[in-house]
Amino acid sequence: MKKYDAIIIGAGQAGTPLARKLAKAGWRTALVERRKIGGTCVNDGCTPTKTMIGAAREAYMAGRAQRFGIPSGLSQIDLRKVKARKDEIVDQAVDGLTKSVGSTKNLDYIGGQAVFSGMKTIEVNGETLQADNIFINTGARPGIPDIEGLDTVPYLTSTTILDLTETPKHLCILGAGYVAMEMGQMFRRFGAQVTLLEKNTRILGKEDEDVAAEIHKIFEEDGITICCGAELQKVSTSNDQILLELNGRQLTCSHLLIAAGRTPNTGDLGLDKTGLRTTGNGIIPVNEKLETGVPGIYAMGDVKGGPAFTHISYNDYIIISKNILEQQQRTIRDRPVPYCMFTDPELGRIGLTEHEAREQGKNVLVAKIPMTKVARGVESGDTRGLMKAVVDKDSGLILGAAILSVAGGEIMSVVQMAMMGGLRYDQLRDGVFAHPTFSESLNNLFMSIEP
Repeated sequence: MKKYDAIIIGAGQAGTPLARKLAKAGWRTALVERRKIGGTCVNDGCTPTKTMIGAAREAYMAGRAQRFGIPSGLSQIDLRKVKARKDEIVDQAVDGLTKSVGSTKNLDYIGGQAVFSGMKTIEVNGETLQADNIFINTGARPGIPDIEGLDTVPYLTSTTILDLTETPKHLCILGAGYVAMEMGQMFRRFGAQVTLLEKNTRILGKEDEDVAAEIHKIFEEDGITICCGAELQKVSTSNDQILLELNGRQLTCSHLLIAAGRTPNTGDLGLDKTGLRTTGNGIIPVNEKLETGVPGIYAMGDVKGGPAFTHISYNDYIIISKNILEQQQRTIRDRPVPYCMFTDPELGRIGLTEHEAREQGKNVLVAKIPMTKVARGVESGDTRGLMKAVVDKDSGLILGAAILSVAGGEIMSVVQMAMMGGLRYDQLRDGVFAHPTFSESLNNLFMSIEP
């Protein structure tokens, strides 16, 4: 049996930096990973998808070039080259992380499946490891719904679709959440016919209706078909096509992407040997310090439930490392949860939606302007989208914002900094920003609030 001070299961965006931090502090540490270092973000999440989305935007801009007086147009997309560039960037990231971990003293990197064999022991590759402190960062995988016939067709997930080398003729996507929206627009720009199937009455149910409606309109302008109220009941194959049965009607497609949520990777950890119990959907419950019900065992990142974002996983590492190594009392309570949906235009979100604020009984003011009112948008030739913010009428503090713009995430981050600093909306309204920038439009956004 090998004894460590800490064992970290999963080399994702919380596990890897925590392993290095503990090892540098003198803890003998083991980092166990059954796939590749970097987790979902590096291998089949942020890094590869945003790389391919970048290529899709280049295709989009090439198709619009003549509007700007540039004599060029869209040529045939070479998806093999798009994939090769994606693979190269992912490999560079993995290699960098591997070298960083490999050069860290007191840190053993072990490739293999970790399974608990006792309260504080795990088995990896036939070897037993023991530690008083164990950190679970195993992430999540694409969830596959129970639909008749689905196991008989060659469906795609958000992971496997990234390895296509030819553009689908007709891509149907089950779901209309953030992953579905990004993938749908990307493959539409690569030349595919795209249909989104959403069982609810509208897309993006966590966003305000006006924001979701604006995105719906933009997608339809891009030539994407969105079917709301479409419940997939049965799947089969017919003449080399995938046949979908939806609420009594049929639809055929060449490729089917399942983008209907994610499932925590906990089923094969042997958690019953620790006394830990997961929720019905496999989530490991934690308290506000990310401690599980078993002292000395922690859960970080997507496996613990809650917001499934890379930056949240990384912040989990910050909280745990500060509490353990510096005896701080950091918690996840009331931490900001900014996020972006990397469609084009992208959606940057922070804080409360208007619906959430009103549900909480807050006295709110709503600031909203279309991007047609933003000088930089007009000058750059992209006025799609809108800017929206929710303000507490009593204090003037900003409660939240939704920025749908080509610079949505960057503008949202400016608003987030203002919220973190306790600035009132009128301070942004009257603030001096460089002209012409997208962030300068925060002046106009908050001017839209009547005195």
